[in-house]
Amino acid sequence: MRATALIYSSHSRCNVIHNDLIVQRALHGRDNKRILFLPMSETPRDGDERPRQEFSYESFRWFFRFYERFGLEHAPFYWTSDLRKEDVDVLWRALASSEVVILGGGHSTTGLWRYKELGARFDGEPGKFGRILHERRKRGLLTVGFSAGADQLSQHLFRRVWDSPGDNDGFGLARNTLVTLHHEPSRNGDLWHAARRFPDCFVFGLPNDSAIQVDWGVLPSGNIWQLYELVIDTTWDEPSDAFHVKTRQGALIDHFDHLGRHWAFHGGDRVVRITSQDNRYDRAWMTAGGRILDYWTREPSVHTSVEDILASH
Repeated sequence: MRATALIYSSHSRCNVIHNDLIVQRALHGRDNKRILFLPMSETPRDGDERPRQEFSYESFRWFFRFYERFGLEHAPFYWTSDLRKEDVDVLWRALASSEVVILGGGHSTTGLWRYKELGARFDGEPGKFGRILHERRKRGLLTVGFSAGADQLSQHLFRRVWDSPGDNDGFGLARNTLVTLHHEPSRNGDLWHAARRFPDCFVFGLPNDSAIQVDWGVLPSGNIWQLYELVIDTTWDEPSDAFHVKTRQGALIDHFDHLGRHWAFHGGDRVVRITSQDNRYDRAWMTAGGRILDYWTREPSVHTSVEDILASH
């Protein structure tokens, strides 16, 4: 699967997510080997806008430096209130062209406001940042989100599912998807609440360290396809972090549908969803133990593979 969005939750730099899915994707880039890191969701410390953003980048920089010998490029772009147009023009170019872009942690609404403010202030287009993200998706480039970034790449902000409609829209690279991060089974009630409120969305609870890879597009029939691949990463084995890495304790990726039915996904499981443009047709299938199951009935499907499902719709 060549994902265009990677949403994840982790405690530190676990290897499957950060090496296999992020760094290697950059190193095998078609036009460059660059990772653009955006920590703009971090809030000021003592009135200074940079320290938290710099700390966030440094928590990745030590990992990325191991790969510089193979040609990896990595650079941050920091939000400041005194940015100039020429600074932001550099951002737009890097955002559009970098093989991998990472939206960092912090506060979801803080980052969204800043991303929109850059477009509004310098180009009269509040949606410019999101437009470029979707142009990246269409060209097969990868955009990554963790913490606030994972929230922002979803259809809606999970942290605001209790707010009024219109206050909770993300960029939607993970189309019709909501996730909660650092998830534990004790919060499954939150997943069900979100699934009931947004019945058109698939809702996942990501424990540390886990991820969802996502891609979607339009079939020749005009139907919309979306493919998820679930990732369980147990590679981070620092003893002092044992409590935080829930996947090493056996945690899976929890999921509820809007009827309240629960499912727990293993690493390598896949979900494919087909919807019509008017949403009147909405079918989904998932893999489980090597079988293809109908998502709604949980019965074995006549389809033999994900590729077969896509070809028949």
